[in-house]
Amino acid sequence: MPNEIEAVRKRSFLAYFLQHRWLYIMLIPGALYFIIFRYAPMFGLSMAFQQYSPFRGILGSKFVGLLHFKTFFTGTDFWMLMKNTLWLSFLSLIFYFPAPIILSLLLNEIRQQAFKRTIQTLIYVPHFISWVIVASITYTLFNVTDGAVNQALQALSGKVVNFLGLPDYFRPMIIGQQIWKETGYGTIIYLAALSGIDMELYEAARVDGAGRWRMMWYITLPSLKPTIIIMLILRVGSVLNTGYEQIFLMRNALNVSVAEVFDTYVYMRGLVNSQYSYSAAAGLFKSLVSMILVLFANWTAKKAGENGIY
Repeated sequence: MPNEIEAVRKRSFLAYFLQHRWLYIMLIPGALYFIIFRYAPMFGLSMAFQQYSPFRGILGSKFVGLLHFKTFFTGTDFWMLMKNTLWLSFLSLIFYFPAPIILSLLLNEIRQQAFKRTIQTLIYVPHFISWVIVASITYTLFNVTDGAVNQALQALSGKVVNFLGLPDYFRPMIIGQQIWKETGYGTIIYLAALSGIDMELYEAARVDGAGRWRMMWYITLPSLKPTIIIMLILRVGSVLNTGYEQIFLMRNALNVSVAEVFDTYVYMRGLVNSQYSYSAAAGLFKSLVSMILVLFANWTAKKAGENGIY
């Protein structure tokens, strides 16, 4: 009897596979991408437990166990990296994360569709500008020599401020760049969620005398809540990923005390200083913490009665 049931299951799966064969064929490029560029490179994580030598390769390098992790955790760099990374992530969570939500709510209140589409197009544009251009624009505006902002300050107060060199201005500048570049593009997901709200709810609320503020508070925001929870879970999971390219372009010898984060540290130690095993250990730690945070945030959301990402 069990053999017969197993045979029926195999036949039903084969029939289902043949019926949807084109969907499986369309799945192949995406599957190959993840296999080649996501899973295959995990073999290189073994460097974190070796004294890796490019001449000996991964298979021939000496195994040293958790030596590099011990060196990393007991060194002075670890707490500096943790503080800088968490500060940037915390500020991003407080100031950048709500920005697309607020902007999408404002756009949703625009009734003139032509004007709304124009505004959406304009705020999407910065997303397609590379971080190199963003860093160049920032330098052009804020440099001490001939920056437009410092020229205005000098004309008003007779003083200039080294925005690009003083550590106190580094974090606000990074968060400001993120808000300017990504807020508009981030509204796409929330606007898509808003388009799925039943308009009869608004009609009923309007009949009951509710104004725009009450409708947004009692209809729009509760409808956005599942999407916000999912995006928050993903954001918490990337709390140690502060964006290598942006930070690397904005860091310099004057602000390195607050600008050095895990992403730039792994690059500088691994590729610049050729400490492959040590940087692999630091990168593996960051990835493990991110995975744990995603699982914990998803578990917390489910315990609170919300839908998680899985």
